[in-house]
Amino acid sequence: MKKRVVITGLGIISPLGNNISDFFDNLILGNTFVDYVSLFDASEFPTKIASEVKNFNPEDYIEKRDVRRMDRFCHFALASSRQAINDSGIKFDEDSYRSGVIIGCGIGGFLITENQHKILMEKGNSKVSPFTIPMIIPNIAGAYVAIEHKIKGINYCPVTACASGTDAIGQAFRLVQSGLLDNAICGGTESAITPLSFAGFCSARAMSRNNENPKSASRPFDAKRDGFVMGEGSGIIVIESLESAKKRNANIIAEITGYYSNCDAFHITSPDPSSLSIQKCMSEAIKNANLNPEDIDYINAHGTSTIANDKTESLAIKNVFSNNKIFCVSSTKSMIGHTLGASGAIEAIASILSIKNEMVHPTINYENLDPECDLDYVPNKARKKVLKNVISNSFGFGGHNSTLVLSKFL
Repeated sequence: MKKRVVITGLGIISPLGNNISDFFDNLILGNTFVDYVSLFDASEFPTKIASEVKNFNPEDYIEKRDVRRMDRFCHFALASSRQAINDSGIKFDEDSYRSGVIIGCGIGGFLITENQHKILMEKGNSKVSPFTIPMIIPNIAGAYVAIEHKIKGINYCPVTACASGTDAIGQAFRLVQSGLLDNAICGGTESAITPLSFAGFCSARAMSRNNENPKSASRPFDAKRDGFVMGEGSGIIVIESLESAKKRNANIIAEITGYYSNCDAFHITSPDPSSLSIQKCMSEAIKNANLNPEDIDYINAHGTSTIANDKTESLAIKNVFSNNKIFCVSSTKSMIGHTLGASGAIEAIASILSIKNEMVHPTINYENLDPECDLDYVPNKARKKVLKNVISNSFGFGGHNSTLVLSKFL
């Protein structure tokens, strides 16, 4: 018998704030802090803007000595995990093999890779840090979280590009639902605002070049969109079986009711323009939740602000929800940019908070109608709305598609 899986804790480090309250307040207000890159000198790059995490001091969460032995994506994961665990109030047993950590990451320690390669080239192999490999591997974030909290159960890192955070939550959901785990710390983390990453995305012409107007550069579904704005951050949630949550009288925020993932098998970077696999992904996730399309009240879109993604996702939504007149769609990325492997987890948290607060955040910078993107995108202003069931979409390079169904706990 499948177990019900509930959400009892949330934690976030993001461009909109480094705690849940600031993050959601800024979402509802439609704020964005996209600006010129400060993490490195981007003056010679075609794209000079990004959505960076500000006012974050890793030493608030991690010993100074250990900070130097980790990449920034690990700093984010440890901080947001501690927030989520504290929010949940969960305590882990000494024999904690029934607890798991599933934290996705698309890239890993990109900055460390660049820095250590430079040292190798300029100073020789003997000067390369002995911590290089542990600092760059994507799974190390989850390992550090497990070590800090003595969590000995299933621990791995989905690496499915921009679907990584969603897949981490979805896989953790299945592990708890099946009874293999009682609870899990899950989500995604990423920090890839680095010279090499920027150079690669610029060469692919994937990022916005609207450098003159940083705050309006991320404009999902708008006819004048010209690419995504890179972001960074981490979103972590605590999930557990309903029995586990009730046993410790936990505060239940929402419920995960469905998940599905698949692959376009079409192209390494472009979505299949037919949108058939995306349609299948949403339909099967809804079916997995024992719901129908007309039961969905809101879709947190992948909504990257790229030409190909936005029209393909819109087509898929129209085909799956053709008879549903009550749902609406919005893109968190319009405010925080694209946080890559962390995006699905951060957007899941945005969806959970929308259910809790009965508020749908806007898609900001939506000004010009694209005939191929003609849904209700909650343009520019938040909307009061009672939400029973929402879906959160994530799609990644390689054709990876993932959808979560999140529901009001009843």
